[in-house]
Amino acid sequence: MRRMLVTGLAAFAGFAASAALAAAPDALLSAATMAVTAKLKQDRSLRADSPGRIAELVESTILPLFDFRHMTQLAVARNWRLASPEQQNALVAGFRTLLVRTYSSALASYRDQAIEYKPLRMAPGETEVTVKSIVNQPGAERMTIDYDMEKTTAGWKVYDIKLGGISLITTYRSTFAQIIRDHGVDGLIASLSAKNRQNDPGLGSREDGVRPYLFTYAVIPSVIPRGP
Repeated sequence: MRRMLVTGLAAFAGFAASAALAAAPDALLSAATMAVTAKLKQDRSLRADSPGRIAELVESTILPLFDFRHMTQLAVARNWRLASPEQQNALVAGFRTLLVRTYSSALASYRDQAIEYKPLRMAPGETEVTVKSIVNQPGAERMTIDYDMEKTTAGWKVYDIKLGGISLITTYRSTFAQIIRDHGVDGLIASLSAKNRQNDPGLGSREDGVRPYLFTYAVIPSVIPRGP
């Protein structure tokens, strides 16, 4: 079963890489959503006790749609230019791992929520768009999730997510700025590394009703240690 899952995800990743150059941004997100939810419904054990397999699902299906370097640069803001190339690479790697672990945690709590993407109105030649979606869950309030995307040489990529109107990048920016003020760029790298070493991602679990939603990267940055 594991070999079949890995093979299937690898095939989808190859398809996603080639299709990303031509596909519309909302079509890319919709296809990824359908692929992920189909796997979760097909193999319920993914949600129970298989964090490694969930991580494989995230790596193969979700990560190709995100520009983590751009996201990290926006989150670090003006402090980005203070970082050396080596520090910048470390920040990108740490932020990427943080979001992957968060997303894996959210997938583990997936309970058949329905995600609806609104029709995208895009002018010819447009290079930046916002793809809007609504998450419906029985017995819970509807949640809006918007994806800011830009067209790159590698296709359309997500560079920010707004959960209920709250920007992931803006939320992290204030926390990252405080850590850098107190401990410098290396302090932020150490804080991200410390959080990523923890066995339980923990992100999102402290907000009732948030963690179960798919694509919920807008988590609580206060759980990141503020420096060494």
